[in-house]
Amino acid sequence: MRYSRTSKILGVAAAVALSLSACGGGGDNAADGGGDTSRVIVVDGAEPQNPLIPTNTNEVGGGAVLDLIFAGLISYDADGKPQNEMAESIDTDDSQNYTIKLKADQKFTNGDPVTASSFVDAWNYGAAAKNAQLSGYFFESIEGYDKASAEGSKIDEMSGLKVVDDTTFTVKLKQPESDFPLRLGYSAFYPMPEEALKDPKKYGENPVGNGPYKFDGEGAWEHETQIKLVPNEDYDGPQKPKNGGVTFKIYQNDTTAYQDLISDNLDVLKTIPTSDIKNFKNDLGDRSIESPYAGNQTIAIPYYLDNWKGEAGKLRRQAISMAINREEITDVIFNGGRTPAKEFTAPVLDGYSDSIPGSENLDYDPEKAKELWKKAEKIEPYDTSEKLTIAYNADKGDHKTWVEAVVNNIKNNLDIKVAGKPYATFKEVRTDATAQKLTGAIRSGWQADYPSLANFLGPIYTTGAGSNDAVYENKKFDDAISKGLSADNVEDGSKAMNEAQEMLLEDLPAIPLWYQVAQGGWSDNVDNVEFGWNGVPLYYAITGK
Repeated sequence: MRYSRTSKILGVAAAVALSLSACGGGGDNAADGGGDTSRVIVVDGAEPQNPLIPTNTNEVGGGAVLDLIFAGLISYDADGKPQNEMAESIDTDDSQNYTIKLKADQKFTNGDPVTASSFVDAWNYGAAAKNAQLSGYFFESIEGYDKASAEGSKIDEMSGLKVVDDTTFTVKLKQPESDFPLRLGYSAFYPMPEEALKDPKKYGENPVGNGPYKFDGEGAWEHETQIKLVPNEDYDGPQKPKNGGVTFKIYQNDTTAYQDLISDNLDVLKTIPTSDIKNFKNDLGDRSIESPYAGNQTIAIPYYLDNWKGEAGKLRRQAISMAINREEITDVIFNGGRTPAKEFTAPVLDGYSDSIPGSENLDYDPEKAKELWKKAEKIEPYDTSEKLTIAYNADKGDHKTWVEAVVNNIKNNLDIKVAGKPYATFKEVRTDATAQKLTGAIRSGWQADYPSLANFLGPIYTTGAGSNDAVYENKKFDDAISKGLSADNVEDGSKAMNEAQEMLLEDLPAIPLWYQVAQGGWSDNVDNVEFGWNGVPLYYAITGK
C-alpha cells in the first residue's frame, strides 16, 4: 500500500501481506503487450445468492462479479500485496484514527462522482441493523458500530465516520488496529452511488460501479444463465482490462463446464471437477494450474440442532472430526491435490502454525472417536430419529464425491445414520444457511477476502458474524480476536489469533478438512492466464490469442 508518509501501519500492513509468489500463468503478461485485447472472455460462474449489493454479498458467485465492477480504496495484486486503488493516501499516527484521501476526478459508470460520501454512506448502510446486510460484521471495528447494528436500532450512522470534504473522510476505530487498511480491498468496503441506497433491490439487479468493468446494459444478468460485463472505459487503475469483456456463464454442474473447456467452448474454469482431477493435466497440458492458495474446506454443524449443543455436542463434534480420514480422502479423491487441515486458516498466510494445541482433534483416530461418542451418550443420549446430513451444492465444485467419502467414514466408524444432502444450487444452500434453516451440517469453507489470519476467523466464528453458519457464540473467542486485531505487530497479532484458534479446535463449530489448491484450466483461445493469491483468475489480464 502506497501511503503518503511513513507510519506504524506501513510496516505492519506489509508484514501481514502474503509471502507467496503469484500462481502460475499462461504466457507473457498482457501488460507487456501481446494477445487479442478485443476478445470477450467466457468464464465459469455461479448464480449470486442475492442482488449485487457489496455489503450484502458474502459468497463467491456474487463476489466474483462485484470484484470486477467495483474498485475499493485498495486492491490486491497477484501476490496478495495491497496497492492503492481509489485511495490517494491512508494515514494514521496511532492506528485508531485514520484519514483517507481519494484520488481526484473518479466516477461511477452512470457519471456520478465517487466522493467521500460514496464510501461513508455505503458503510453506514452496511452497518445499520435495519438493513440486515450479510457483511455488516466487517464494520465492527468502527466506533459507533455497536449502536447502529444493535437489534431494533434506529441509528443509521456510525459515529466513527466523518466526511471532511468531497475527497476526504476520517475513520475512528474502537481501538487501535494496525491492519485495518489491509481489509479495505474487500467488497464490503466498496463505495456505492446514491441510487443504490434509494432502491437497493432494483439497483442490485443492474448495479452501477466504478471498477474495471460494468454491466453490459439492461438484461446483462440473465438469471441462472450468464452475467455479461464489458470494460469501463473511464477506469484508470492497476486492473485495467486487457480484453473485450468477461461473461460469467452459469453452469448447473462443473462436469459440463469441464467438457466445454476441453472443447474450447469455455475460456477459463476456476475449479476442475473432482472426477477429472486425475486427468486434467494430461487433458490440458500447459493450460492448467495446480497451486496452493488462501482457502480451506470445512463442515459446519449449527448449534441450533438439538444433538449438537453443550458438552455432549462438543464431544460429538470431536468424534466426528476424528472419524474422518483426511489423508486418505485427499490422496485418493483429490489425487494428492489437497493437504489435510491442521487448523482453521491456510498455510500460505503469514503467522500460520501447524502445531496449535488442540490440533490433535483433527487427527484420524477412529478408536478415540468411538470413546468420545460414548462419553457424549452418558451426558445426553443421541436422538437417533435425527439423521446427520451434510448439505452441499451440486452445481459448483463437484462436492458429491468427497461428501460421500466423509459420510462413509463417519457411518463406518461411529455407526450412526449419516447422508449427504444435495442442493441444486449454491444460492439455495446459502439461503438456508443464512436463514438458519439447516437440518444438519453444511459444507462450508472459505476463500480469503484479504490476506490475514483474522479473515478466516472473525467473519466466520465471532458472535453474530454474517458467515457464522454454526451460530457459534463464545465471548472469550470474540475477545481474543479483538486482542489480535489491536496488536502492534504481525507477530503479536498472529499469536493472539492462534490462541483464539485453540478454542475453535476444542469446540469445533466447524470441522476443518483440508486446505484448498487452485486446480483450474483454460482453453486454446486465450493467453496471459494467471491465478492470484486467493485462487481467483486475474480476469482483467486475460487476452485472446
